[in-house]
Amino acid sequence: MNKDIVELQEDVSNSSLYSADLAPVPPSKRTWTKWDLAAIWVGMAVCIPTYLLASYMIKTGLSWVEALLIIGIANLIITIPMVLNGHAGVKYGIPFPVIGRASFGTKGIHIPSVIRGIVACGWFGINTWLGGLAIYSIFIAISGNDAAVGLSVGQFVSFGIFWFINIFFIWKGTESIKWLEDYVAPILIIMGLILIGWGYSNAGGFGIVLAQSKQLEKPVAEIYTKDNQSFINIYPIVDKEGNSKAKAYQLSFNGTASGWQTLNTNPIAIDNLKDGDIYQIQLKNDKYTSSKVAVSLNKSDSSVGSKIWLYLIWLTAMLGFWATMSLSIADITRYAASQKAQVKGQFIGLPGTMMLYSFVGIFVTFAAIINFDDILIANDAPWDPIALIAKFDNVWVVVIAQIFMIIATLSTNIAANVIAPANAFSNLFPKKISFRMGGVITGIIGILIFPWLLLNEIQGLLIDVSAVLGPVLAILVCDYYLIRKKEILLADLYKTNGLYSFGGSGFNKAAIISLIIGAFIAIGGKWIPMMRFLYAISWFSGFIISFALYYFLMRKQIKTA
Repeated sequence: MNKDIVELQEDVSNSSLYSADLAPVPPSKRTWTKWDLAAIWVGMAVCIPTYLLASYMIKTGLSWVEALLIIGIANLIITIPMVLNGHAGVKYGIPFPVIGRASFGTKGIHIPSVIRGIVACGWFGINTWLGGLAIYSIFIAISGNDAAVGLSVGQFVSFGIFWFINIFFIWKGTESIKWLEDYVAPILIIMGLILIGWGYSNAGGFGIVLAQSKQLEKPVAEIYTKDNQSFINIYPIVDKEGNSKAKAYQLSFNGTASGWQTLNTNPIAIDNLKDGDIYQIQLKNDKYTSSKVAVSLNKSDSSVGSKIWLYLIWLTAMLGFWATMSLSIADITRYAASQKAQVKGQFIGLPGTMMLYSFVGIFVTFAAIINFDDILIANDAPWDPIALIAKFDNVWVVVIAQIFMIIATLSTNIAANVIAPANAFSNLFPKKISFRMGGVITGIIGILIFPWLLLNEIQGLLIDVSAVLGPVLAILVCDYYLIRKKEILLADLYKTNGLYSFGGSGFNKAAIISLIIGAFIAIGGKWIPMMRFLYAISWFSGFIISFALYYFLMRKQIKTA
């Protein structure tokens, strides 16, 4: 028998905490190799949110190199606890909600596992909506109709179709998920390379494409003051020769638009600027008109401290991207054949894929702003790949590309946003809620959170998630490695009156206290100015505080026991 694997030796099937879905996976069914696990990560990491990640950073003034480095460093950092937390999944063959009973208690684990589950439901809804938009784009391309402005019945019907496709794989079980990821991974890698090839060939070279970064780092227009006079500077998109693609501009002041003016005077003087004045600007050329955007006030701060602050904020946000998976990674590693497979598979699959597909998003968007004549301002750059693909005139290019988008979104959704909440909901009532039923509940909640309203809240959502879930990960890692020394009484995890019932209450007070204090320390800066720095690095501050506090409380508890 593999010494790295511990099997259940006692019959606990009558316990209310036991079900076939939550039971240890027997060695004969641990068939996932390092390549299966790497494929899982390729399938999860290649998604529209990954494609969009760098855009949020570049819009705040970071260069593409800075954005890519932050993404790479964050994913190397998060892979370490991912591997540490995945160890128990391999050794005992059990999912996160069952492992968590050792540290939080048989009832206490519901708090972090349901929080993790609800967050995954939110991501499930967002990705399902995006997948639905891809289906809707196929319909528009084939039918020749114009896409509706705003929300439409067609978009919601497409959302429903993609929702049912997800539910099909949920119902088929984990082996169908493994099959999906294995076949999808190479397709997704090829898709990324094709997109880079398109950008390179149409724009005229890597150097030309990457030089466009400076255009997207700037606002469309900004107000600044010099010698007691206020001015507006306009930054239209320029072509490869450096010529402005826009020919005219229109200013709106407090809701009232002026006439169109030739774009040959820059900067534009404005008189009597007062606090509360709202300026908006719109650009056009002979064929196209840009969207209308607010003119921002120049608040740029190029100091070293300001730059480091921005780096920390984005590093924390990027850690939050996979904060949920770092908790529930045992849901996947329980199927791994060995510890080596889970370690190599995760390091092969996660950091590199995240950097590759973030670069794909960067490169293709840079290429698009010079390849498409209708992009006149930075705000209209098609960072969203669905919006980009819809710009192509060839119907079959649009259809095939959107099919790739659907495949990418499906593979991410099933592996990253279904397995964990399905197990979390099943753990609430093991005898009544199966993995399948938990997956369906996930899908229903994914509808009820109205994902079409969440797409613009991603940055804040990621930071807040990392603040709450960093402490949970800290408690799990501290308990497993420092308190339990990687030794868990497997049968007791399924007993209502066993070691992990903590005296019958089902709650480990040390874990609950550590979670509450760690989460407060991390997220309190959102409302308390003196704690703002801790909020900027919420994943780190929450993790460190909860780790140290849990260790102290548990060591004290063991000594007095």
